[in-house]
Amino acid sequence: MLSKNTVKFIKSLHQKKFRKQESAFFVEGAKNVTELLLSNYAVSHLLFTEKYREENASLLIGFPGTKIEVKPKELSSLGTFSTNDQALAVAKIKENKPLTLEKDQLILALDDVRDPGNLGTIIRIADWYGIKKILLSKNTADVYNPKVLNASMGSFTRLSFEYVDLVEKITTSNLPVYGAFLEGMDVHQLEKAATGVLLMGNESNGISGQLEKIVTQKLTIPAYGEAESLNVAIATAVLCDNLKRTMQ
Repeated sequence: MLSKNTVKFIKSLHQKKFRKQESAFFVEGAKNVTELLLSNYAVSHLLFTEKYREENASLLIGFPGTKIEVKPKELSSLGTFSTNDQALAVAKIKENKPLTLEKDQLILALDDVRDPGNLGTIIRIADWYGIKKILLSKNTADVYNPKVLNASMGSFTRLSFEYVDLVEKITTSNLPVYGAFLEGMDVHQLEKAATGVLLMGNESNGISGQLEKIVTQKLTIPAYGEAESLNVAIATAVLCDNLKRTMQ
C-alpha cells in the first residue's frame, strides 16, 4: 500500500533542493523505469501497475528494494506525466566523481546549457553517437531534473557526468577542443578530426569568453536559409554526426 510518507518523499523530488538533500531522484514511464532497473543505479523504490507487472515479471522478481503495486491514477499524481499506466522508480544519485578524459574518445562539454529539455535531448544524442562522458558547467541544468530524464528516454543510464570547472578540466586534458560558433570553419569541410572535446554553449549567449580562449578549432554549421540560429540540441547532433564521420 502506498503510504503518505512515500507520496511526500517522491513529490519532494520534483525540486532540486530535495533531490540534493535526499541524494535521490525519480523516473517515470515504462521505458525509463526499465532502463533504470537494468542499469547500475541503486534503485530504492519501484511503484508499478498491474500492466507493468504482467509485462516485466522477471524484473520485479529480482528487485531488492521497496515494491508497491498501485493504480495508474496514483502514479500520475506522483510524477510529471499527465498519464502513467506503467511505473515510477526512485534511485540514488551518483557521486560527482572526476571523469578521466581518454585521448581515443569524443567527449561532450556543455557550457551553461540551462533548458532541461535541451539537456535531456543532448544526452540522448550523445548516447546515439556512442559518447560516454559529458562534462557540465556548474550552471548547466540538473541531470536529475525530471524533464531532463524524460527527454533522455533512458539514455542517461549509459553515460557518465561530471559538474566541473570546464576551463580547468579541459585545459589539463591537453585534448583538441572543438567549439560551436556562428563564425568558424564550415564543419562540412572538416576532412579529418582527432578525438577530443566538443564544446557547446548557452542557448542565448553561446560559449563564454573564458572557454573560447581554449578552443582549438571553431566550427560552424552552414546555413542555407534565413533562420537566425539552431537549437543547441540540434546543433549538437549535426556536429556529432560530422565529427564522428571524420573520425572513422
